[in-house]
Amino acid sequence: METKTILLDAAETLARSRGFDGFSYGDLADCVGIRKASIHYHYPTKGDLSVALISRYRETVLDRLARISECESRASGRLLAFLDLYRAALQGGRSLCLCIAFSVTQSALPDETRQDVKRFHKEVAQWLETVFRLARGDGTIRAVTDPGAEAHGALALVEGAHIVARAATDMARFEAAIDTLRTRAI
Repeated sequence: METKTILLDAAETLARSRGFDGFSYGDLADCVGIRKASIHYHYPTKGDLSVALISRYRETVLDRLARISECESRASGRLLAFLDLYRAALQGGRSLCLCIAFSVTQSALPDETRQDVKRFHKEVAQWLETVFRLARGDGTIRAVTDPGAEAHGALALVEGAHIVARAATDMARFEAAIDTLRTRAI
């Protein structure tokens, strides 16, 4: 595997479990088993690393959402698959979605990374809006009134549930919060 990929994988794991401010290049070097100078060769600053991380993460999540849309014809199936995606990212309450981890520590991030986080949220909300629009047509999610508002509310609910569950290391907190969405799916 290429060194850059190994570094991104390890940095993502550290950022999602400790927060982006919660690890140094020394920690990353220890994790990967290389010298700090080698990390600086690939990512001269931690800001450069954050840009690469969020870019890769955004592409990965958007690809997964596209696959959900391809595999699930019903709005309820898409919503439940979306919830499963966020559930898996929690890793039993030990980790956060990378965008959530970055959102919590925005002041430490370069502007380019903050803009990519905003773009990520916008794109996920747009995808969710299409899900809620589909639900108005297929009737598989109860009581959809405003697909745009539903999308932003669902994203805020899921991300907030992530933070609460991670803080408590308790998946039950996540499950209880998303139950309001899950029970609307028919």
